Amino acid sequence: MSTNTEEHSVRVAAICDRMAALEGPLLPILHEVQEEFGHIPEGALQTISKKLNLSRAEVHGVASFYHDFREEKAGKHVIKICRAEACQAMGADDLGDHAKSRLKVDWSQTTSDHKVTLEPVFCLGLCACAPAAMVDGKVVGRVSKDRMNRILDEVGS
Repeated sequence: MSTNTEEHSVRVAAICDRMAALEGPLLPILHEVQEEFGHIPEGALQTISKKLNLSRAEVHGVASFYHDFREEKAGKHVIKICRAEACQAMGADDLGDHAKSRLKVDWSQTTSDHKVTLEPVFCLGLCACAPAAMVDGKVVGRVSKDRMNRILDEVGS
């Protein structure tokens, strides 16, 4: 085990110890681990499963079910485009294709310069202002291709 992995294991174990008494601690622990590292590092699921007395498969099942959990660090900027029905009806598919083409990435990928990660999201609660996106945690409505170009220019891609 490398020093980095050992250090991660110690830090993940500390998070588990601090949060294990919560009712249903798995999701809060996964969120805290991702907040700490920017992703769920290799070996973290094993540490969490041992601390919570769950199988690694149970922990992996939860971590892989939710789109917000990552195995690799995201880019400096994260752009999420809504893929739910209301946004699709208002052009989100074309908007997503435009962003993927401009960034030269697919969904859930990061640009080669690590500046932007593009992710699908399934409802931002902004259906009346579709298509919607989230840029670095800020929700943006009525996103046209022109507006997406301005957003991408601002984040430096």
